[in-house]
Amino acid sequence: MTTINTEFSKELKKYGTFNFQACYNCGNCTAVCSLTNESEAFPRNMVRYSLLGFDEELKSSLKPWLCYYCGECSTHCPQEAFPGELMMTLRRWLTSRYDWTGLSGLFYRSVVANITAFVLVAIGFLFYIFYNRLALPEIMHAGHRFEIYAIGAVFALILLPNVFRMWWMTVYKNHSKIPLKTYLRSSGELFVHMFTQKRSLDCSNDRIRWIEHLILVIGYLTLLFTTVFLNWFSTPSTFVIYLGYAVSIAVFVVTFHFVIGRIFKTREVNKISKPSDWMFVIWLFLMGISAFLVRLFIDLELLEQNQWLYLVHLIVLAQWALIIVPFGKWTHFLYRSFAMYFREILK
Repeated sequence: MTTINTEFSKELKKYGTFNFQACYNCGNCTAVCSLTNESEAFPRNMVRYSLLGFDEELKSSLKPWLCYYCGECSTHCPQEAFPGELMMTLRRWLTSRYDWTGLSGLFYRSVVANITAFVLVAIGFLFYIFYNRLALPEIMHAGHRFEIYAIGAVFALILLPNVFRMWWMTVYKNHSKIPLKTYLRSSGELFVHMFTQKRSLDCSNDRIRWIEHLILVIGYLTLLFTTVFLNWFSTPSTFVIYLGYAVSIAVFVVTFHFVIGRIFKTREVNKISKPSDWMFVIWLFLMGISAFLVRLFIDLELLEQNQWLYLVHLIVLAQWALIIVPFGKWTHFLYRSFAMYFREILK
């Protein structure tokens, strides 16, 4: 039996949305949404569930992840209830439900908690470096080890258990046993959406935005591979060096454009920005530019006299790896890809 959570609207507002209760069920949002079909009414059913406090139904739903926030629903809402922002808020709330540590919810709800975490990570790394009196080669070696260990630990201890919890809530608890061959047959859907986010083309005609996201995903993953597995800062390979330059520039340019878009609110999706949105694009921007400058200073033989630059890059990297990737907006990339995969399994 469906249970109504009368406090749900108050809880949800902590994750970003502020006016969804203005909805009077006119249906304009569903009429203009390109994702609406005979079986799925976007985003109207999610709005109704939110208004009625059906939090268990929302927790088990994949629909919030199928929306790429083109903004058409918010543009055509006569009550300014911002249904597109509600879908974004539901994704933040769902992220907090999947996360077994509870930190995602804390960081989404509290700017103070975010700032405190960022400061503590920075102080921790500076203390480690100065307490051990590490020279630049040792610092760079420690930084490379940290990248490897952080990636392994975050995926094994946080992200994979959270994806399992997502699967448990959305697939296992609400459906009969699904054969293993169905999971295997549909696995291609996971990787297609993870690398191309092709459904966003169904959600919006904005191909420039899709191309930018494609460049960002490929650029980010390539930069991660180049710095971690190809050891970009220490490699003698000319090909790897120039590859790193190319992808760091790509990440820098695209994220700079995203930052400008949020500042000037050039698209509907940028009109309402929460701290998690800003942190994601700013830290990704800092990752790209700081990595580029570190490698440039190495090639110009200037890094030894400017060790502060690598320390800045290392702190940005640590904050990204320990806060934003496991608990921030980066997880949307992971959960959305698995949502598309789970949806294919459930067809």
